[in-house]
Amino acid sequence: MFCRCLLATAVRVSSLSLRLSTVVAAPSSSSSRRLIFMKPVVVFVLGGPGAGKGTQCSLIVEKYGYTHLSAGDLLRDERKRPGSQYGELIENYIKDGKIVPVEITISLLKRAMAETMAANAQKNKFLIDGFPRNEDNLQGWNKTMDGKADVSFVLFFDCDNEVCINRCLERGKSSGRSDDNRESLEKRIHTYLESTKPIVDLYEKTGKVRKVDASKSVDEVFGEVVTIFDKEG
Repeated sequence: MFCRCLLATAVRVSSLSLRLSTVVAAPSSSSSRRLIFMKPVVVFVLGGPGAGKGTQCSLIVEKYGYTHLSAGDLLRDERKRPGSQYGELIENYIKDGKIVPVEITISLLKRAMAETMAANAQKNKFLIDGFPRNEDNLQGWNKTMDGKADVSFVLFFDCDNEVCINRCLERGKSSGRSDDNRESLEKRIHTYLESTKPIVDLYEKTGKVRKVDASKSVDEVFGEVVTIFDKEG
């Protein structure tokens, strides 16, 4: 059953790939029109649960016009979608603090990027929050998106684990999220340290990581973020 699910996802991924490059008609004379193919420009946003990624992404969207795609939110929305064949699977992975199979996550990200660019060809800059979360995610992205999207840099929110847990517990009082409890959070922190942090370290070796001290206040953290984005352009 699981294999059939992944096969169906792979078919949808293949069909979505054709829509990721958006064609834009550049201004020209009436006798000729030049076509420009836009590719998604991506900033990966990584950090532990509760590091403030979502809050900062909202501020970046407001100031710089990026489109924010949260891998976790896309998975949670898919889990709730009536008739989703992946809903129960996603629910079980999230509750256990495990990482959802990469084929599913990438298919949702590609669909969201394609829909955004189809609606507005100029909206080709994306913050992808909470991805890639492990080596399998990274390999899946490189295999599926090679030549179809450009990763500008990795924005890494570095924050003490206990601070992250306390923030999530406070958020859990009103979020309604099934994973905002200490047991799930400790599992998620363990998964992050074991699987996601090595991806940050790997990107750091290539000079693509931009690190922010996420233990500070929202305004202080965003001040560091602004410095990074003003420099990166």
